[in-house]
Amino acid sequence: MALLTLSNAHLAFGHVPLLDGADLSLDLGERIGLIGRNGAGKSSLLKILAGLEKPDDGVLQAQGGIRREFVPQEPHLRPGSTVFETISEGVGEAKAVRERYESGDPAEDLDALQTRLEALDGWNWEQRVDETIHRLGLNPEASVDTLSGGWRKRVALGRALVASPDVLLLDEPTNHLDLDAIDWLAGLLNNFRGALLLITHDRAFLDAVTTRIIELDRGQLRSYPGNFAAFEAAKQRELEAEALQNARADKLLAQEEIWIRKGVEARRTRSVARIARLETLRATRQARRDVIGGVRLDVDTGTASGKIVAELEDVSKSYGGRPIVRNFSTTVLRGDKIGLIGPNGAGKTTLLKLILGELEADSGKIRQGSKIQVAYFDQMREVLNPEATLADTISPGSEWIEIGNQRKHVMSYLGDFLFAPARANSPVKSLSGGERNRLLLARLFARPANVMVLDEPTNDLDIETLEMLEELLQDYDGTVFLVSHDRRFVDNVVTSTMVAEGEGRWREYEGGIADWKIQSARTQEAQARAAKAAAAAAPAPTPPSTKPGAAPATASPAPEKRKLSYKEQREFDELPAKIAAMEAEQAELTAALAGTALYTEGAKRIAEVTQRHAALDEQLLGLMERWEELGQRG
Repeated sequence: MALLTLSNAHLAFGHVPLLDGADLSLDLGERIGLIGRNGAGKSSLLKILAGLEKPDDGVLQAQGGIRREFVPQEPHLRPGSTVFETISEGVGEAKAVRERYESGDPAEDLDALQTRLEALDGWNWEQRVDETIHRLGLNPEASVDTLSGGWRKRVALGRALVASPDVLLLDEPTNHLDLDAIDWLAGLLNNFRGALLLITHDRAFLDAVTTRIIELDRGQLRSYPGNFAAFEAAKQRELEAEALQNARADKLLAQEEIWIRKGVEARRTRSVARIARLETLRATRQARRDVIGGVRLDVDTGTASGKIVAELEDVSKSYGGRPIVRNFSTTVLRGDKIGLIGPNGAGKTTLLKLILGELEADSGKIRQGSKIQVAYFDQMREVLNPEATLADTISPGSEWIEIGNQRKHVMSYLGDFLFAPARANSPVKSLSGGERNRLLLARLFARPANVMVLDEPTNDLDIETLEMLEELLQDYDGTVFLVSHDRRFVDNVVTSTMVAEGEGRWREYEGGIADWKIQSARTQEAQARAAKAAAAAAPAPTPPSTKPGAAPATASPAPEKRKLSYKEQREFDELPAKIAAMEAEQAELTAALAGTALYTEGAKRIAEVTQRHAALDEQLLGLMERWEELGQRG
């Protein structure tokens, strides 16, 4: 039997139904990802399943005695409390029952209290809290008021987990978490024994955690077995079939409309059954809820910046004796798309400010390029006035907006970002988190800029908007600095990454997060091999003789080398020519990247050259390692 079953659920806000006869069941051990457009009603559905809200119509059945825990996007933590006190709230009932049992009050039914305590596993609640705090890597004495967003999320998750729930409901659990914390959370959820339902737009996280995807689309819940990659393939086939079916229905309706308008001839020959079918076709077409339109994104790149955006040479910066950036050198060119990777507090914002000239270095040289126009996307959305209307936020004091050479009415521009004209005069405070991010993107792209700084732009955005934002940034001619922990988004956008490697050390890698992981792993392997080879080459100490005048021990014979096979010998002979050809191609690409002609060919061509240059690095490294391996055996 399912732990939770939702049947024929209806929920509406205004004239648009969020749930329209929706059905859902959640079984033990399932890990379900709930996806859908911003404003589709995902958070409302989660609250209904948690028992915090009720649908307008429909039935929610819960298996008797199951425990449900819900962690919202922005969890509320009691001000002034410690981490231990906050997580202990998850065992609040067990604490209260044990206190009543231990009070010795003769008015209490001790047998009933003991039974309830055993059901709640309440005799050792302190141990459970301590174990949970240890697993989450938290300081039990720390005040929750001093914690960052990522650590506050961990505390809220700990408060839910310590209750040993049968059903865990999570709303955007990866927001504010860095890459290491996201990996840690994926492992934790994969080991969770109960049923899990989570809302997230992090596609890599969905692939790592989920066993089923449920899409909330136009009021209906559609279930797809497997992870997000399997859902994408199935959804594409489904949309193509739906489009074909709708096109056939529209064609038939058009033919019947022509027939009914033939006048006298039609009246002489028409049949009651055919007219009834026409009425049915009209009603079906009117009731059909077509796929919601996509966000149409465009951006004004303004005046092109100089070829060099910034140049750093041996730059260092410290705060309170703690190094944030140490002896870092780099050159940022026009059209570069750079991801900044590191744990929360590593100094990504500090490095950005140094690059953009907003902060002075303690030592080293920084040179900024010319004609730089910077636009910021702030993850905390502080630039939005909650009392201002959507129209005033985009174009204060005017009904029109200029984007490059285009002139658009503000209503039309807001429509490009899926805001209906009726909402143009609504205040910002009426928007959901995802809608605020969409509005911030609309505001950002309405201003001319040739350097774009995006700080966690993916938080709360739905997957379709993320994919369209990826395409826009890929085609953007300016320079992009991207701070994000969404692996798929970073890998699809950036041409290089600047990675915090601890103690103020930063290193730049070609490609995205996946490329950095590969290159970093190879570097560590090479260092380990070098250390092993150095240890093997060191002379071994002569063992002391056990008897006076004893002959030295005979060294054991070295293992005989295995000769190269015919195929290996041919491979070894061909490798130098392959390596030389790749080195020649790499030299040409290096010259192109250092010159000026390439930067007149557009961002797409620059990205192709940069990616090929990075790929050659990887291939050359692999070929040279293979050549060395075969050479040692030949």
